[in-house]
Amino acid sequence: MTNPRTHTTSRTIIAPPRAIFRAFLDAEAVASWRAPKGMTAKILSFDPRVGGGYRMTLVYSETERGRGKSTEDTDVVEARFIELIPNEKIVEAVEFESAHPAFTGTMTMTAIFTAVANGTKVTFTAENVPMGISEVDHRAGMDSSLKNLANLVE
Repeated sequence: MTNPRTHTTSRTIIAPPRAIFRAFLDAEAVASWRAPKGMTAKILSFDPRVGGGYRMTLVYSETERGRGKSTEDTDVVEARFIELIPNEKIVEAVEFESAHPAFTGTMTMTAIFTAVANGTKVTFTAENVPMGISEVDHRAGMDSSLKNLANLVE
């Protein structure tokens, strides 16, 4: 049986689709915007092409410790780029490194970039979200990442 859990959010960012697309394919940029509030990111490997991907450790702040999926204070993420349509769409297959079955499985993360009058509407859709990830927390995390992305490129 497949996992029907889907979470989505969006934000209009005052920047062209090209600048936003590039921020997804640069390891230093990803490290600066991808971690939601209360976390920092370390990129362990990065290969920005279809079939390539990245390995990233998200580290929880002191006040958030104990919430990690991989260790008490970290989430280790392995992502593979499935589709890259320049300035329009990025699809990633994402897995958390975890011994806990509630956090295992492959989640599909899609980012769509739509040009609008005052910039670009960025829509995140996460499909097959592991059962251990709360929808409220996940949406808040995606919103926080989009805010970080806006702060980087605006």
